Amino acid sequence: MPQKHADLFAAMGARLTIARNEIGFSQAAMAEAIGVSPRAYHSYEKGQRGMPVEALVAMGERFEVDVPWLLLGTKSIRAGHDFEALKHIESSLDKHLTDEGIKIKSEKRGAIVARWYQSHVEGREVTDDDVHTWIELVRE
Repeated sequence: MPQKHADLFAAMGARLTIARNEIGFSQAAMAEAIGVSPRAYHSYEKGQRGMPVEALVAMGERFEVDVPWLLLGTKSIRAGHDFEALKHIESSLDKHLTDEGIKIKSEKRGAIVARWYQSHVEGREVTDDDVHTWIELVRE
């Protein structure tokens, strides 16, 4: 797979993880809801392959997930979301990971971003200790 496709799939996989975590579904439940096998859905989140249009449309319609955001990272997950806060969270996490020399898989990065964003939505302050704990929970 060319590097450009690998990057596209990895980024999309992270956004799928964010959306699924926000919805509160397991990978298996999301796979069933959008009509794909659990193994296929797992490969989408891992960034190993692209998601079929039919599954993207099903996810968009059923859960009001913004399909352009899933594909390219544009707009917000749903209307009313704080896209600027989400971008800030992602860039803050990426800077921290780079500064500390920490490497984590994209789907695990997505899980951290989802937790952080959920805390933001609920008005809870996220401390450095919270971020360190989330990273330690997903590290290999």
